[in-house]
Amino acid sequence: MDTPLSLVERLQAVLGPGDLLMGADEMEPYLVDWRRRLRGRASCVVLPRSTEQVAAVLRVCAELGVAVVPQGGNTGLCGGATPAADSAAVLVSLKRMNRILAIDRDNNTITVEAGCVLQQVQDAAEGVDRLFPLSLGAEGSCMIGGNLSTNAGGVHVLRYGNTRDLALGLEVVLPDGRVWNGLRGLRKDNTGYDLKQLFIGAEGTLGIITAAVLKLFPLPKVNVVTWVGLPSAEAAVALLARMQESFGARLVAFELIAELPLALVLEHGEGVRSPLSQSYPWYVLMEVSDSDGEDELQERVLDVLEGASEAALVQDAAIAQDVAQARSFWKLRETIPEAQTRAGYSIKHDISVPISRIPEFLAQAGAMLVDLVPGIRIVPFGHLGDGNLHYNMNGPIDMTDDAFAARAGEIQSRVHELVHAFNGSISAEHGLGQVKRDESARFKSDVELDLMRAVKRAIDPENRMNPGKVLEA
Repeated sequence: MDTPLSLVERLQAVLGPGDLLMGADEMEPYLVDWRRRLRGRASCVVLPRSTEQVAAVLRVCAELGVAVVPQGGNTGLCGGATPAADSAAVLVSLKRMNRILAIDRDNNTITVEAGCVLQQVQDAAEGVDRLFPLSLGAEGSCMIGGNLSTNAGGVHVLRYGNTRDLALGLEVVLPDGRVWNGLRGLRKDNTGYDLKQLFIGAEGTLGIITAAVLKLFPLPKVNVVTWVGLPSAEAAVALLARMQESFGARLVAFELIAELPLALVLEHGEGVRSPLSQSYPWYVLMEVSDSDGEDELQERVLDVLEGASEAALVQDAAIAQDVAQARSFWKLRETIPEAQTRAGYSIKHDISVPISRIPEFLAQAGAMLVDLVPGIRIVPFGHLGDGNLHYNMNGPIDMTDDAFAARAGEIQSRVHELVHAFNGSISAEHGLGQVKRDESARFKSDVELDLMRAVKRAIDPENRMNPGKVLEA
């Protein structure tokens, strides 16, 4: 009687040489999350080179009842791409599926495999005088499949929307190995359920995204980047309203930064300096783009700033005079997470509340946390234009990292409860993964959870796709 082939033997039969990893050292980078706080296990790591190979891998796993954990660039912050500590799953890395498949300049679309690094897609679009506007701190290492699976946001959501808004079509391998080819570059398709939206933001719990058709836009010729000092968060919200009234869709980014985040960057960052001669309670980094007329655009920005100054909303401002200076402004914003890490153990929140209520939230949350942990250092920054704050904190100067880490659960629970009271979301752009799965369930209604579980059971009835993430099935 023939002996049934093992999982590894069957996977080796559908993969190429070197596309299956089993050694502890070679698997290690795939089993630890980006913040190095979560570590999982896997039976093996596979690196398919085509959709056909992904489908073959999933068919093998389906036949043997083996769980699957999809992974892109492994830059997530909620453990969505990290297997469980007791997992025997097959980890499927898409990193070798990194081809630009097509660019249609007239249709303003680009078709890419899921393993393409975000910056690679940005560069390919720029090569044909087009813009792919998704932009975030990890763009040099995060991958499109992961961006889609978490519905990533970034700094340009204000103008262009989340990743969900930038996707026209998907190719997805389902848990049983079937392939849904929805790679259509259509902006109108009214033929039933919009299936791609099920998989965007699902964090690999319904299937594996292997390719996508993404929207492109005309490449802006002029960008005016401005660093602004303000007296309060209320002033920042008022300035946002003025900028939107004056520039509409040409306002592409509006970032809010508190005094402490900038101070940490200036202390721990390299090659950075403040654009302004003194410090202020709050800052805004904003960007306006257009197809031409740099001088005219700068003048209009100055007009708005002068009016805001007369209304006591703006205390000082600096407009970048060239590309290098604009990049130096953005470097200050992008260096905040690294600087905060260097300052000690950090507790992070990726939350959203209505823009109009952000000042009220900041005041209430700040008072609550100072009462809870006297001396706590609150490090808020984020995308004010779309209501998304990275509401972070470091421990008091005289508290050890271990002692502060021990308070993390309590602090996060209190912050999330306040966010919920403001009718907000505890995950604005990072997803839920395994870190926020149970917290999210606290705030969702039974109806919402039942609907989510019904979708999960319909597509993945055996709960083999990225188990333990997003919701408890």
